[in-house]
Amino acid sequence: MTTLSRRPASPNLPTWLHRVVPVFVLVALMWVSEIVDTILPADLDLFGIVPRTLDGLPGIVLSPFLHLGFAHLIANTSVLIVLGALIAWTTKRLWALTIGVILLSGLGVWLLGPQNSITIGASGLVYGYATFLVVYGFVVRRFWAALLGLVVFGVYGSMIWGVLPLQPGVSWQAHLFGALAGIFLAVRLGRRDRVTWQPVI
Repeated sequence: MTTLSRRPASPNLPTWLHRVVPVFVLVALMWVSEIVDTILPADLDLFGIVPRTLDGLPGIVLSPFLHLGFAHLIANTSVLIVLGALIAWTTKRLWALTIGVILLSGLGVWLLGPQNSITIGASGLVYGYATFLVVYGFVVRRFWAALLGLVVFGVYGSMIWGVLPLQPGVSWQAHLFGALAGIFLAVRLGRRDRVTWQPVI
């Protein structure tokens, strides 16, 4: 019989903080990408979504991590952290939602974006996060999640104008398909969670 010494367990992060770590990782990747883009002579923004071209397909995945300068990135960062944290605390579907919104919104831009354009930025993901939160609680039938959705709508409801082609140089397609992806995934994932979740009596 062999006796092994036990190392003291490292202190764990609080659960609420542990659940938002992926959100900060996601945002950190965006910042690293923008810093590298600033330092290197190569223009990483060229790897965004180029509609209806084979070369533009990788941009569906890469575009959320590319921004038109730090002002653009800062504008998305704060909203992503807030909405991402709320999603992480509300459901365990953060990664499924993030990947789904990126792919669906990016595909929508690739199919319907303006010819000879390059679309970059995480705005589609922001819209997907927002609409997911608004809808998810009602689908899963959890009071606090539904109440949170109403609060999110009250705070960020004005974003709805971004799905319309009102501002030149802004990809309303990314906003629209991001929002639709968030709604679709809220319904799909919410129905699954409603079946598996049992209330505590």
